[in-house]
Amino acid sequence: MTADAPPRPRTAPTRTVTPPGGTPEVREPSFLGTWNSAVTSYYVLLGSTFLLVAIGLVMVLSSSSVESLAAGDSPYAVFLNQARYALIGLPVLLLMSRLPVRAVRALAWPVLGGAIAFQMLVFTPLGCGEGGNLNWVCLPGFSAQPSEVVKLALAIWLGALLTRKLPLLHEWKHALVPVVPVAGIAIGVVLLGHDLGTAMVMVLLVAGAMFVAGVPLRIFGFAALLAAGGVAALTLGSRNRVNRIMSWLSDECDKTNECYQSLHAGYGLATGGVSGVGLGQSAEKWSYLPAAHNDFIYAILGEELGLVGTLLVLGLFALLAFAMVRIMRRHPDPFVKITTAAVFAWVVGQAAVNIAVVIGLAPVIGVPLPLVSAGGSALIMTMAALGLVLSFARTEPGAAEALAARASVVRRSLAVIGRTRG
Repeated sequence: MTADAPPRPRTAPTRTVTPPGGTPEVREPSFLGTWNSAVTSYYVLLGSTFLLVAIGLVMVLSSSSVESLAAGDSPYAVFLNQARYALIGLPVLLLMSRLPVRAVRALAWPVLGGAIAFQMLVFTPLGCGEGGNLNWVCLPGFSAQPSEVVKLALAIWLGALLTRKLPLLHEWKHALVPVVPVAGIAIGVVLLGHDLGTAMVMVLLVAGAMFVAGVPLRIFGFAALLAAGGVAALTLGSRNRVNRIMSWLSDECDKTNECYQSLHAGYGLATGGVSGVGLGQSAEKWSYLPAAHNDFIYAILGEELGLVGTLLVLGLFALLAFAMVRIMRRHPDPFVKITTAAVFAWVVGQAAVNIAVVIGLAPVIGVPLPLVSAGGSALIMTMAALGLVLSFARTEPGAAEALAARASVVRRSLAVIGRTRG
């Protein structure tokens, strides 16, 4: 790339195919054969999302029932809350999947401004939290985590801004301004609540958007160094975070304190073996493993469903990644490519971080497993983000026509069945 050449979104080469009597479609070379249809991304994304939510509901019920009973509540208390959030998230997903791309892009600045203002409420008397983190807004009978809203708003804003500045991204001042200052404000208000885990996921989100937008690697590397330096400074400034990292690096640490969660997560995974001890039969959920239905639900899943269950969840996240990468490769709109990349880095990156923590490849950070861990705000906003990506999949070349044709076939089939029964 020359110094004065504008960058292009990083995507694979495509080819245009015109079926006999049909409309032209943009396709990339693929070994998938008949799976490489215009609606593959849509159905793979939709199916894997719903399956992960279903698995999450089952595992939340299994992992939380004992603690709920110990607290004097119904064994279904946490599960019913999570099911309620899933039922709220479903229409949100469907609504987002029908939003026009142009409307989403036009709302980028107002949505980000509103999300940051919502996040600032945690520093008012409405703010609440636990474990030193102030990251919730609490009202009687209602609570929400604004940082989850900020993630989605930031993804949309990055897509709109970087698309507008595409011809100028080869210049460092346009590549970094206002992306770095505004994203820094969004991440900074989350950091003020001491939620480093969520802030790190947001850094991944920004990096994914900038990379796919085609920001030159020298500028991208400089921004990455700034982010890494900020994370390091925040980590070194907290004794608790330093202790977590040192205990992770050390062969000897306090098994009743810093290493307790990681140790019992390993016990659960090791006990599960290949096929697991059986759904509902976990021993670690009996008040041994803290946050069993939140950050460490993957350990309970591995204990009860074994290697088979953990690989199933990994496979579903791989399918999510496949669908989003396919949208980035096929869609002609750079706004769609960049926003999808941000959501990809958020959802898949957060899943990778959570699983790495559970299996001991990373120090304890404190981020949930998307769509699977208990948590209403995280579940609803992740479903909203994936609903947005579904709307992008609906506008892939040839997808709208294919979906309309399939809907017409279903309607005709139902009409025939109705007449037959009549």
